[in-house]
Amino acid sequence: MEVISQKGVDNNDELKNPPLVFIHGSFHAAWCWAEHWLPFFSESGFDCYALSLLAQGESDEPTGPAAGTLETHASDVASFIQKEITVPPVLLGHSFGGLIVQSYLSGMETSEDFSGSANSLPKLAGAVLLCSVPPTGNGGLVRRYMLSKPIAAVKVTISLAAKGFAISLPLCKETFFSPELQDHLTRSYQKLMVESSRMPLFDLKKLNASLPVPRVPKSSFDVLVLGASNDFIVDSEGLRETAMFYGVDPVCIEGIAHDMMLDCSWDKGAHVILSWLNNRFT
Repeated sequence: MEVISQKGVDNNDELKNPPLVFIHGSFHAAWCWAEHWLPFFSESGFDCYALSLLAQGESDEPTGPAAGTLETHASDVASFIQKEITVPPVLLGHSFGGLIVQSYLSGMETSEDFSGSANSLPKLAGAVLLCSVPPTGNGGLVRRYMLSKPIAAVKVTISLAAKGFAISLPLCKETFFSPELQDHLTRSYQKLMVESSRMPLFDLKKLNASLPVPRVPKSSFDVLVLGASNDFIVDSEGLRETAMFYGVDPVCIEGIAHDMMLDCSWDKGAHVILSWLNNRFT
């Protein structure tokens, strides 16, 4: 897998800051974190690693019609952590990447220590779910849109399922970003999205058949569930569903869209996460 890393400023083995491992969603890759968030968090003293899942970005392509399953993607992330990280990290997942993190959390519960075993995943210090697909998948999101926002439902279907975002700048902006984001930035990100997604991240039929993700017993690690008030993909009910699943209160950031790490107010989400990290690990 492609990895973009950035060491924390003045970070050393004596500091207690956990490493941060970032997992992207559909049509994205490691680059989406490198634009703003890797510099921000590394300057705050955290070692940062952004992964490109298989068949995304510069990562290798597997055989088959899709890049993988929830389980194989989570296993790939676990392999990276086991080989490259020496202490439990915080795993951050965006959109469908958030669902991969949830799959990781459910598999991690069989692990007895950080190194894990042949059938378990390395332990985490915590997890952050960003505009994440809920544990039951995107079926509920689609049904609610069809009933309450039929025009938006058609737009989402055209944009994502039919990849309309790739050829329409206005549709790309409406799907992922705030209206205020400058067109030249939207166009740049649109190009990177098209180039990033050489294969679908999942076979959606197989994915939906494997959901919901198994419920996680109360654990020693913390989960932050973060959403965006102007999210065109994951609605407020989806945000609440994910938060309830983990027994935490959701945090919804005002004035920001689905791609909160790239949007014009990218720093809003970054500061909320940094505060959460500092309250727990420093």
